[in-house]
Amino acid sequence: MQFMIIVKASADSEAGVMPTEELLTAMGNYNEELAKAGILLSCDGLQPSSKGARVRFSGEKRTVIDGPFAETKELIAGYWLWDVKSKEEAIEWVKRCPNPMPGTEAEIEIRQVFAAEDFGAEFTPQLREQEDRVREQAKKN
Repeated sequence: MQFMIIVKASADSEAGVMPTEELLTAMGNYNEELAKAGILLSCDGLQPSSKGARVRFSGEKRTVIDGPFAETKELIAGYWLWDVKSKEEAIEWVKRCPNPMPGTEAEIEIRQVFAAEDFGAEFTPQLREQEDRVREQAKKN
């Protein structure tokens, strides 16, 4: 089972405040532990929303909205992608994480990634083959 572990943004992360050497060290050690356990697929921190954009869809119309975005508590500051046996295992690993926003309250969200079998009959053999080709191409990139 794959899970995306989402670090929610804070006022500091949205202001572009960089983590301290102490936090970078703690997170580096934590990421190393995840890698050694064989569950870490990828991870990254994200730039503040002021450097981002959103594209709003309305029928065939596309509207670009430049950041920053107002609702800090709904924004993402970083993520991990893990392959674990269960949501409970993901929770246990998150509980071991250093506080990503020292000195303030922080929140990490755990969301399961869809697997092919979750889509049922609508995900036809042809669509599965296409998905496999796309994933193989992405690995090459």
